[in-house]
Amino acid sequence: MTDSTAGPAETQSRARYLLDGRRVTLTDLLSAGLLAEGQHLTFVRPRMGDTHEATVTSRGWIRLADGEEFRSPSKAAMVAVGYGTFDGWDAWQVDDGRFLMQLRQELLDRAAEEADPTEPEEPQQTSLSPGERHARLKKARESAEGGSPFALSVQELLGWWGATGRGLVNEQIEAELANHSLLTSPEFDKVPLTAMVQLVKTAEEDTEDNPLTGSPATITVPAGTAEEQESRETGLTVGTLPSALGGVISVKPTATFEEVITLMVLHDFSQLPVLAGPHNLRGSVSWKSIARARHADPGAHLSQAIVDARDVRYDHDLIDVLPTLAEHDFVLVRDQRNAIAGIVTAADVAQAYGDLAGHFLLIGEMDRRLRQVISGAFALPEVTKLCDPKGERITSFGDMTVGDYQRVLENPELWEQLGWPLDRKVFIARLEEIRRIRNNVMHFNSSDPLPRGDVHKIRNLNKLLREYGE
Repeated sequence: MTDSTAGPAETQSRARYLLDGRRVTLTDLLSAGLLAEGQHLTFVRPRMGDTHEATVTSRGWIRLADGEEFRSPSKAAMVAVGYGTFDGWDAWQVDDGRFLMQLRQELLDRAAEEADPTEPEEPQQTSLSPGERHARLKKARESAEGGSPFALSVQELLGWWGATGRGLVNEQIEAELANHSLLTSPEFDKVPLTAMVQLVKTAEEDTEDNPLTGSPATITVPAGTAEEQESRETGLTVGTLPSALGGVISVKPTATFEEVITLMVLHDFSQLPVLAGPHNLRGSVSWKSIARARHADPGAHLSQAIVDARDVRYDHDLIDVLPTLAEHDFVLVRDQRNAIAGIVTAADVAQAYGDLAGHFLLIGEMDRRLRQVISGAFALPEVTKLCDPKGERITSFGDMTVGDYQRVLENPELWEQLGWPLDRKVFIARLEEIRRIRNNVMHFNSSDPLPRGDVHKIRNLNKLLREYGE
């Protein structure tokens, strides 16, 4: 139950904490009085004729009948059965018949009611409030259960959290989706921003008889459960390139040389995949393979010009594909349904890494010019007094971070000493925006190109620094 001694502000803060990017755990259910130590749990599989029993421990773990304990309901379900993939929140139920997922939903609904609906939004805030996102995700879960999952673009999904690109916000999105037992299909961080994704239910049960191997304590939860996953940084994957899932022009194995050559000339292609169906890749034909086939046999058929083609999944790390691209110039890309959905060439990859390099160059210029401004206007002791009073980190201006630059320039006395005829608060607000952009890029948290607006912000700051800093 809700703590009756908590004040309104504390209650609202706790509610927002639960709703705003944190995975709900069984410990939360214990704290809210929705579960109790020693609570009996059952996992019934009527089709298999199995029933598994467990209890809830004082620390919010699930103890199986053999004494093993697991923090993750999904892992507990998987080890209890010995094989398969389960959404543990939709597997374990208490004695009154309610599933853990329903108890979690009750906790989140309660938090949404306690959150202050009249709290003023920050200026220019475009994201949904935590309560609004909760309501939308709850509705998405209901639609997924009804067989009509929500479909929206990755950019629209990010907009629910007020983001224009992926990166540091990914973990928050994944946590809030997981709290409603939802995933995106395909994975939102592995496809272009313009790609359409569906909000679908996490894997409930894969009953294929694949016994688990190894010690149960070392078994990991498959990614499809979207539960208790380790935090991860997202880099470039094959699917983030626009052409990867942008469709592919192909020919059938029964095509003629004339059909292939016409398509290649019209589209300025160097090769074409040969498909006997969206999932059945037979190979590819290229100008080189056509020339070789006809040189060996002037009366050759297309089948004699078909050569091997490499294919990868959309969620494959792009850097691991580079050797294949260097050898074959292209790879075909399979989507989440294992269908051939696009093609990636060496030129596509060169452009992607070129764009990323451009971001680093812009940010590098900004960092360099800020350091020049501060080193030219202030003595090092003035800087360390604000940024490193214990003298543990900064021994030269080169040791400063963007956060350090910001701390120096937001100091009214030092700003006055700088002598710029500019508004300090406006300048610092823009520098804070760019600091966040910079952290996302420099820590490789984002696989997306910088939005045009962000690029302009950095360029304009660099222009200002060139004008006033010299």
